Amino acid sequence: MNLQQLAVFREIMKTGSVSHAARNLHRTQPAVSASLKALEDDLGMPLFLREGRRLIPVPEAHYLLSEASSILDRVKMVEQNLSNMRDQVQGSLSIVAMPGPSSYLLPEFISNFIEDKPQVKVTLATRSSPQILNLIAAQSFDIGFCDAAVGTEQDVLSHNTTIPCTCLCAVPKTSALANKKVIHAKDLDGVPMGVLQPSHSTFEATKTAFQSSDAHFDIRIDTQYFLPLFHFVEAGQICAVVDALSAVSYQRSRGDASKIVFLPFEPTVPFGYSILVPHQRPLSRLASSFVSSWQNWVEQTINQSIR
Repeated sequence: MNLQQLAVFREIMKTGSVSHAARNLHRTQPAVSASLKALEDDLGMPLFLREGRRLIPVPEAHYLLSEASSILDRVKMVEQNLSNMRDQVQGSLSIVAMPGPSSYLLPEFISNFIEDKPQVKVTLATRSSPQILNLIAAQSFDIGFCDAAVGTEQDVLSHNTTIPCTCLCAVPKTSALANKKVIHAKDLDGVPMGVLQPSHSTFEATKTAFQSSDAHFDIRIDTQYFLPLFHFVEAGQICAVVDALSAVSYQRSRGDASKIVFLPFEPTVPFGYSILVPHQRPLSRLASSFVSSWQNWVEQTINQSIR
């Protein structure tokens, strides 16, 4: 018994005639008769009583019709779903990202990505970069986005695409420093600074930049993430060396009400982002498309932010 035989059988039951079924299925009458006979042979029982040209279904045929209809409708639905997945208009995405991007930029990007995909479901979670690495390694999410500093570990369990960039300097719009084209570490000699906590790679890199410029690194505020620092910069209490996407997040969320200027900083403080996916589980076409689109968007956004 196969799907083709079931489709022929269902059409015969609907029309009550081999010739009508053949016409509806665009097949020859002998081919339809042969398919019905093969089905009855496979089952070891007749499904119709023949009275001249009339086919009278036996009770078992009515049972088979119910089951065949369920099977054929299910197969049709599966084919449609797979077609939608192939065309990337149906499926699911589970994404975990660090707090900065997951607060503003990533939701905005996801919204645009699924705008013409009403059957795509999305899970978006926020975790620290080390937690993201562990979750991707455990295959708990399809895609992770975190600091590049943690993306070099556990490469057997996750595949890492790195997007490098350099940090910018956030200064209050009311500060005289806002009129400069580039902020040098020497310009911040003794200026109260906001930084990430010492465990983060940018802390040592920023400290080294000050030391190489013979400038005093005056730390006033340290936080776990960059975004909270912007409140203190807006208040004119600190300056801060921050990553490009945090700067873009702030600018887009504040718009014309922005109270901070972001400028290139020298000596450069390197930063980078990692797009992580499980190494041992292939991505769906939808997820692969998302990763490629997100990577291109991040790279373009970084290039625009440092001009």
